[in-house]
Formats: sequence, structure tokens, C-alpha cells
Amino acid sequence: MGGILFTNGRIYTLEPSSSLAEALAVRDGRIAAIGRSADLRDSCSGFRRVDLGGRTVVPGFVDSHIHVPSFGLSLHLVDLAGTRSLVEAVGLVAAAVRQARPGTWVRGRGWNKNAWPEQRFPAKDDLDPISPEHPVALSSRDGHLLWVNSAALRLARIDQRTPNPSGGEISRNGRGHPNGLIKEDAKQLIWKVMPPVDDETIEQGILTAAEALHRLGIVGVHSFVGTEGYEGAPAFAAYQRLHGRAALKLRVWTTLPVQALDAAAGAGLRTGFGNEWLRVGPVKIFADGTLGSQTASMLEPFDGQTGNTGIAVYTREELADLVARAVGGGFWCAIHAIGDRANRWVLDAYEAHAGASARLGARHRIEHVQLLHPDDLPRLARLRVVASMQPIHATSDRDIADRYWGRRNQYAYAWRSLLGYGTALAFGSDAPVETPDVLQGVYAAVTRRRAGEPGGVSWHPQEALTVDEAFRAYSVGAAYASGQEDSGGTLAVGKLADFAVLEHDVMRAPPETLLSTQVEATVIGGEVVYAGPGFTS
Repeated sequence: MGGILFTNGRIYTLEPSSSLAEALAVRDGRIAAIGRSADLRDSCSGFRRVDLGGRTVVPGFVDSHIHVPSFGLSLHLVDLAGTRSLVEAVGLVAAAVRQARPGTWVRGRGWNKNAWPEQRFPAKDDLDPISPEHPVALSSRDGHLLWVNSAALRLARIDQRTPNPSGGEISRNGRGHPNGLIKEDAKQLIWKVMPPVDDETIEQGILTAAEALHRLGIVGVHSFVGTEGYEGAPAFAAYQRLHGRAALKLRVWTTLPVQALDAAAGAGLRTGFGNEWLRVGPVKIFADGTLGSQTASMLEPFDGQTGNTGIAVYTREELADLVARAVGGGFWCAIHAIGDRANRWVLDAYEAHAGASARLGARHRIEHVQLLHPDDLPRLARLRVVASMQPIHATSDRDIADRYWGRRNQYAYAWRSLLGYGTALAFGSDAPVETPDVLQGVYAAVTRRRAGEPGGVSWHPQEALTVDEAFRAYSVGAAYASGQEDSGGTLAVGKLADFAVLEHDVMRAPPETLLSTQVEATVIGGEVVYAGPGFTS
């Protein structure tokens, strides 16, 4: 079979030599040769040629933490992201209620009370006047809170007698009645009474997400189980069906919910099972909540909230037991931890089973790693724990981090410190919580500023990275985190031909260039899965 020769480019291989190449030859989905255009034209004379026109090529991006089906489906929900007040949010929900069919739920996501002048959590009393009949369920920006109305509470049979489930909380008013705010694992009480998302809808969500990700240069994902019920087994089944039809044009390393651990281990599944398109990844475990919801598990209370040290989903001992069970079943772990207490407990759990983990070859991770106590900064590298982080969280959460963490922020989103200790960084987006735009993520990592304030002051700039380091976290680090560095992460002979073609040479330009640079093409396995209007393949 003939191959394809891409010539006349500025190709950053991200190999340790950091050499630049001009041309790249692809055969059977892998890189057959890489080097100077003149040399490869002679050695690959029978290959079809694609002129890169002097554009920049980098290894394809991998989003190391994204909720793929949720991201695709979120594009069809009531979008409350960016609302500037509680009143504005209620107005958008009211418009959706007016258009809803009788008896159906109204769903939305993205609200953020920290950005509203009302400076309070929303409640059912805000929704009941505009939706007395339709049940309403609205996920917060971080996905850890659910804002519902009385109709939803009635269907879920949640009242003053309903106890808080383990790992969750039903917020209540002064009389002990549920006020319409459901936290963490208590959300399952609502999900159970909602109509299930059908298989076709999940598949369409994945395909919609994949198309959007291709436009951003993303070739692979670490697809995470989150707070939606369909993100576990139903999503895994959907990935398999799409792969079976050769419709999965995205490399997927998928997590399993901890609730499925025993069943998965009993069936003989293990981390790493699969192929270059779909592979079983780690077990996903939640250790705490989030900063935005003030449910992150903290060593000391949130500033201005006496006594509130957040929600620990599991005790320290329970976390250690979960890690032991996972490793015993052949699984790596990926544990969500935001607060400094949660991160410490996760590290303690990993340390307790370091020997068994090493024998398995496990590359455990902490998801988010947003706040560390200084004593814990060197522990990730010492325990070979991957820091799976989302740069845009730092700039997006900056103001509320200052409000609720205060001086502790010098150890928040500590990319430079972690890298200095030798920690492997794997970057992602947490979409739909944040945008999956990698170039915006790189900008946040390099400048510690928001995209809309290029002249602003960097937030704790001592923790910023270089452009090269940030790009490596979206490729080399992602490949290492999933045990696939032999086939991906860099552009080298024998590796998968996955790369992104960029409009500008952002490696050598000022950081602001990242924000105006377009992805002109995305190539997966040598196939151009996205081509911008100016790119000819």
C-alpha cells in the first residue's frame, strides 16, 4: 500500500534531541520516515505528497482528562456558563421551560454562583415560580452540585426525612427541608428518577465531541467517568460499538467507575487491555468535591467559612483499601483530589501500596492536584504518581481560589514546583467544565493569565511553564500516563502518525500568538480527520 509524504513543514518532534524536521512519511498509520524534505522525496518516491506550506507540525494533542459524552451532549443542554447573575440564569431556564414538551425534564449545566453578584447558592425557590410542573435539574460548572426544583425533589422522594447518603449532602433550609441544592454523591438520588440517556444519544454525543476535538488538534482522550450516570458502562459500551463500526476516529483511554471495580476484575479486565483505538484505563475514584462548591477536602477550613473543611468522600483508610483492591485486580488508579487534605490522603493511600503498585507497573494518577501542602509537593515524584492537571482551571478559578484559599495559593496549581521535583505532568481540560481548546490551555500554563486579559498580571508566575514544557504535558506526559510512550507522545519512526498542523510557529512566538493561532489540520494514523479551509490534503 502506498504511503503519504508530508513535506515543507516545521515539524517539532518533541523527541529528546528536540530536532526540527521538514518532512514526515506515513505508511500503514505509522511514521515510516522523518527528516529533510529533499531526502524523503528520493526515498519515498512512490508516496502521495501533501505540501504543508511551511506550517508548524506538533505531536497530536491528547486531552488527559475530559468527559467526552458529557461534552458532546452538553452542547444541547441549557447553557448557563457565563451567566452574569442568578436572575439571568433563571431567565434562560424559564425560556427552556416554555419550549419543553409536557412531562419532560429541563436539563442544563454550567452555572457558577461565584460569578454572580447575589453571592449565594441557588435554591428551588428560584425555580419553582417558573417551572411548577416540569422537573428541572441544572449541574454546576464543576459538575459537583445539582440545582433542582420542587418537582424534581418530589419525583426523587427527597424530603426532610431523607438522610444524607454516604459521600453526599442534601442541603436544607432552617426548618430542615431540602432547599434544592444537591451535593456530590447525593446527586444519584436525582439521576435515578430521570429518564436514562439511550444508547444512540450517547453515541451521538461521542461523535459530536470527536468532531469538535478534531478541530482543536486533539487526537486522543483519557475519557473520564464523572458525575453523570451514563459516563460509566454505557459510555464504554458506546465506544465499543463505534469502534466495531470503524466510526471511532479518536484514540480513547477510558476509565472505569470504582463501583464497577469488582465486576471488572472478576471478568478478567485489566488496565491496558485493548488496542490502539480503545483501551481500558484506570479506575476512577473521587476523594473530595471541588473548590467552586467549597466541598474540596481541606486540612484547614476555607477562608471565611468557619468549620467548613469540605467533604471527604472516603476516609483515609477507605481510600487505601480501594487502592489495594484496584491493584489486586490489575488496575491502575486515577483519584480526583482538589483540596490539600484530599491530596495528602490519596498520596498516603498510594504510599501504603507502593510495593504492589510497582510490581504491577501501575502509573497511578491524581486528577486535578489543585492544592498541595508544601510537605506533599515532593511526594508525587517519589511515589511516581502522575499529576493530571488542567491549566485553564488555574486562571478560571483564580479569584475564588484567592477568596477561599488565601495565602495557601502559593502551593496551588504548582506545575513548576511539581516538574522541578521530577513529577510527570499530563494536561487536559475537564471539558465540559472548561474549554478543551489546547492552545488556550497552553497559554494559561505559560502566562498564568486569562485569555481575555493579555496585559494583566500573572497569578503566581513562579509556577508557570515554558511553551515546550506545556506542549509536552499534552503529548509526552499524556502518553506516559497511559503507558503508551512507545507508540505516541512524540513524532518518531515507528510511532503512530498522529499530529496537528498549526497556522503559526507558536514555539518561537510570543505567548499571545497562541490565542490567535488556528489548527489547520489534524491527522490520526495518517488520515486527515480535519482540514481547515486553507489546508489541502
